[in-house]
Amino acid sequence: MSIIETERLILRPMTEADGEDVFLWTGDPVVNRYMPYPVHKNVEETRVWLRSLQGKEDEFGFCLKETGRLIGAGSIKYREEFDAFEIGYNLNRDAWGKGYATEAGKALVRWAYEQKNARRFMARHATVNTASGHVLKKCGFLFSHYGQYSRYDGSETFDATYYTLHLD
Repeated sequence: MSIIETERLILRPMTEADGEDVFLWTGDPVVNRYMPYPVHKNVEETRVWLRSLQGKEDEFGFCLKETGRLIGAGSIKYREEFDAFEIGYNLNRDAWGKGYATEAGKALVRWAYEQKNARRFMARHATVNTASGHVLKKCGFLFSHYGQYSRYDGSETFDATYYTLHLD
């Protein structure tokens, strides 16, 4: 499993032992507002999700180098329907606005470029979630089009802004 280091973060695989820290954002309805997954009701639900990630090399927890505290997570996965690697991220509320998402996003793109030979990337966010759009632009993504995405359970659909990034 890969470990990625940035100036302030260590991106590493998450384990069931991270359940308490991860639940701080997966169980927070404010953080979850535009996420495709339903808000987690308890730590055990988060641990079940973490167990499902075992062996997946495209999912990373974001830890602060200074303290080792897990503050968020992200993934970069090939999506056949887009013929591109899709980046996604999620941070604990107390980590918002500090540049961690941009730092982690750039690191995920670099990792996929170097380790997966990825050249085409895409990302999307709820259009009203402009902070996520700012992160993507800082990572080099360019506006592609408007569309929609839904929660995994189909309970809600969001108007979305789509972005692409092409690297040689």
